[in-house]
Amino acid sequence: MENTRELFQIMTRRFGLLNKNCCSVGGCDISLTQSHLLYEIDVQHNPSMQQIAETLGTDITTFSRQIQSLIKMNLVRKMPDPTDRRVFTLSLTTEGKMIATMIDQQMNDYLEEVFSFMTEFEKESVLRSVQILNEAMGKSSRCCAPVKG
Repeated sequence: MENTRELFQIMTRRFGLLNKNCCSVGGCDISLTQSHLLYEIDVQHNPSMQQIAETLGTDITTFSRQIQSLIKMNLVRKMPDPTDRRVFTLSLTTEGKMIATMIDQQMNDYLEEVFSFMTEFEKESVLRSVQILNEAMGKSSRCCAPVKG
């Protein structure tokens, strides 16, 4: 079997996770981080900034800069929570929802193409293996922590 780290390095490159921009949608260049933010804001109902930062394991300063850039691009709206003015909730603008949907479609098309080169059994095996890996990573004491050293 190949070197385990090498397998993940290759997969990371092929997924485009090291690219400066993950996608260009409707004339907007969207970074991978921004893509993750749009996705999480889309799937969570009016999440607070803190909820999204914790979900993504991002420090709040870096996170705030990314949110500001999405607000400037008119993709995200930031509103004070009516019950607690210290908390800000996030939602997608109409344009943000459109961009998030287009990114989702691009990713699904890509994955569909990748899986088209596999048998149904291989596809199910890969998906089950990734699910097992995600669960194991969630149990690790190092989950979501940057690599030190």
